[in-house]
Amino acid sequence: MDKMCNRVCEIIAGYETKGTLQSELWKKLKLSSRDGSRLALKLERMGMITREKILEKERWTYKLIIKKIPISTKSIEGAPCLTCPVQSKCSIDGEISPRTCQWIEDWVMIELKNK
Repeated sequence: MDKMCNRVCEIIAGYETKGTLQSELWKKLKLSSRDGSRLALKLERMGMITREKILEKERWTYKLIIKKIPISTKSIEGAPCLTCPVQSKCSIDGEISPRTCQWIEDWVMIELKNK
């Protein structure tokens, strides 16, 4: 999926189940109505959003509602497990475990301080 599709899905996902008006989204992204409609149709065909036809201020428009929230890797970026030298020996009940891992604890504490 291209960058614009990802951006649109992220914005729509921010509205959760309420959705957002197609016309408002295109204004926010500085897209023409034509380009915006094509993009919405593409996302609908891909199964990412639903388009619900509604009457808003005496004009027909669509409410765009996210169906599939895009997966974000931000929550695990920088996690020590991704480069851990003993990762292959790590298990929940093992001697090396995420429950007792000092690297995970340090990473979590740093993440909390950064928020």
